[in-house]
Amino acid sequence: MFSGSLLFALGWTVFLIPAEINGGGISGVGALVYYVSGIPAGVIYLIVNAFLVAIAIKKLGANFGAKTIVNMVLISVMLTVFQKLFTQPLIDDKFLSAVLGGISGGLGLGLVFSQGGSTGGTDIIASLVTKYRRISPGRVIMYCDVIIISSSWFVFYSAEILVYGYVSMWVVSYTLDAFLNGANQSAQISIFSEKWEAIRDSILHDNQRGVTVMDATGGYTGKPVKIVMTVVRKRETASIFSKIKAIDNEAFITMGSVMGVYGEGFDQIKT
Repeated sequence: MFSGSLLFALGWTVFLIPAEINGGGISGVGALVYYVSGIPAGVIYLIVNAFLVAIAIKKLGANFGAKTIVNMVLISVMLTVFQKLFTQPLIDDKFLSAVLGGISGGLGLGLVFSQGGSTGGTDIIASLVTKYRRISPGRVIMYCDVIIISSSWFVFYSAEILVYGYVSMWVVSYTLDAFLNGANQSAQISIFSEKWEAIRDSILHDNQRGVTVMDATGGYTGKPVKIVMTVVRKRETASIFSKIKAIDNEAFITMGSVMGVYGEGFDQIKT
């Protein structure tokens, strides 16, 4: 989570703020205030998040935990310190700054979320709104980001800055999804074969993965068949396919992507 907070803060202070590009979230609010008043973005980030956490604890209970508070303080300190170190744009290209800042921010958020942490901010707003309104949290966060980025018009009066802000928001979202999906991507394989016992034993002993054997009936033949089903990491599928082919070249196989698998041998559920 420390590494994630570091990457997130660097994305803002090295690429976005020096290039006068505004992204979404409470860090975007802090950047807007900085552009107008010169108050460090980290200070505003901490103040606004502290206010939101206080409301959330009152309305929702102490559900956000110590991890959110720790990340809030870490990011606030890092934003404040790094802003003093990086006062000039590292790259003299606003579009590239928007992309690199978005990638750094998305990777940072991915690291934090993958460890069960949260950066607070618009996540808290989404939790508060969805308690009283039937609307998805993702849509609330998107609306908040659009409003925050659009507000930069009243600071710069520049359509170009707005576009770069939306580019950064999209890159953050894409990078975050790619990181989380890539880290957790698994495959569910269903195998139909008369040599199901040998295939089952191979997966159990050679690949060290659990299997489930299900009874089924062929719709055309009406004959009873066995289905061997297993869930493995995507990187393990080539080895399993190779072994199945060696055992039964006529086996019928289906495979589907699974984004998250939790339990023994995979990830632990994080709250």
